Amino acid sequence: MALSVFDMFSIGIGPSSSHTVGPMRAARRFVEGLAATGALSRVARVRVELFGSLGATGRGHGSDLAVVLGLMGEAPDTVDGDSARARVDAGRGGRPLSLLGQREVVLAPTTDLLFHKRQSLPAHPNGLRFCALDAEGVTLSERVMYSVGGGFVVAESEVDAPLGATVDVDVPHPFGSGAELLARAVESGLSISALMLVNERAWRSEGDVRARLLNLWSVMQACVQRGCEREGILPGGLRVRRRAATMFRRLKGDPRAERDPLAALDWVNLWALAVNEENAAGGRVVTAPTNGAAGIIPAVMHYFTRVCPGADDDGVVRFLLTAGAIGILYKRNASISGAEVGCQGEVGVACSMAAAGLAEAMGGTPEQVENAAEIGMEHNLGLTCDPIGGLVQVPCIERNAMGAVKAINAARIALSGDGKHHVSLDKVIATMRRTGADMSTKYKETARGGLAVNVIEC
Repeated sequence: MALSVFDMFSIGIGPSSSHTVGPMRAARRFVEGLAATGALSRVARVRVELFGSLGATGRGHGSDLAVVLGLMGEAPDTVDGDSARARVDAGRGGRPLSLLGQREVVLAPTTDLLFHKRQSLPAHPNGLRFCALDAEGVTLSERVMYSVGGGFVVAESEVDAPLGATVDVDVPHPFGSGAELLARAVESGLSISALMLVNERAWRSEGDVRARLLNLWSVMQACVQRGCEREGILPGGLRVRRRAATMFRRLKGDPRAERDPLAALDWVNLWALAVNEENAAGGRVVTAPTNGAAGIIPAVMHYFTRVCPGADDDGVVRFLLTAGAIGILYKRNASISGAEVGCQGEVGVACSMAAAGLAEAMGGTPEQVENAAEIGMEHNLGLTCDPIGGLVQVPCIERNAMGAVKAINAARIALSGDGKHHVSLDKVIATMRRTGADMSTKYKETARGGLAVNVIEC
């Protein structure tokens, strides 16, 4: 089963693709299953248990909020994030919760929404168990699902099945590795973005592909704009202050910026911070390929469209198609889940994708694009996921700015060469996977290691 670029980019709300977007999708999928079998009308109680990383940091990531919204029938790409918390809080006050808007139950937070901080399910660190019971306490349905990164959700029975797009198709240029991707490009005489566009046409028309990619770009731009306008304190208890709006005013009005050769980096930092502050506040973002790393690709794309000569919508489309191709390689052959491989699987992958996308948009050869992707990951290997307080704030917000700057530099280094290099993208992906497997669990989105225990919450 092939993966589409639209499996790697989706619209959702913050703060986490694996802890917010995935659980919302899983909860909705569970109640839709009840409705499909006719059991929904008999449900009197629903119990949801969150395990592993979801249990350890789920409250800080808004997993409880996401689960309740999913049970109500909400989807990450359409839910109104601004009113979501108020709606959930109303249900917690003892008022009935409407499953799919059809069946009312009361969700008791102490017994029906459980966080198992030290217990994991076998297939993945992000596990959920759903149980629906009737008025006599008889189980109507019980399902285990896993949120495996980037908003992907798999049922227990699907764990060993290959990940793929919703519609099973045969693409004209299949690839399962970086080497195969390069070989297909050479055989066809196509750039990586052109090759991806041909593959995408197996699902939808070229016009639809282009329109959907440009819509993703418009959502990214809107997110940056909101982040540059909103001020105040981020939710969650750390009292992290938003900085993007202040930075934006300073940069826009600084007469010295034109004489500063590094002023473009200040703007890149701003664009990344703006997105991830919005993400931390539960705002609408593009999962690219995760929410924790959602600021990197938009920041680099803003750099491309505002700084690089000749940038246009065609370049934006080429950027996203190429970034999606690289993301597919990581999703297939390693992981994009911080709970599974640490932040190298989130910020590292997004940096690699952005570097490849920028190299392609700036006219790089397939070999230079592959080199840019490899550089982007090679210098993120071993990056841990240690969010303070279980929140996607410190160090996550600044880490996106650093990842964006690395991606730009990776593309520039690759474009300065001929594409020949010592470490292949496949080798660095395999190394990332093995490094994640060797990494101590406490450094993988549990808030039990690194900065999470060495910085006092206040």
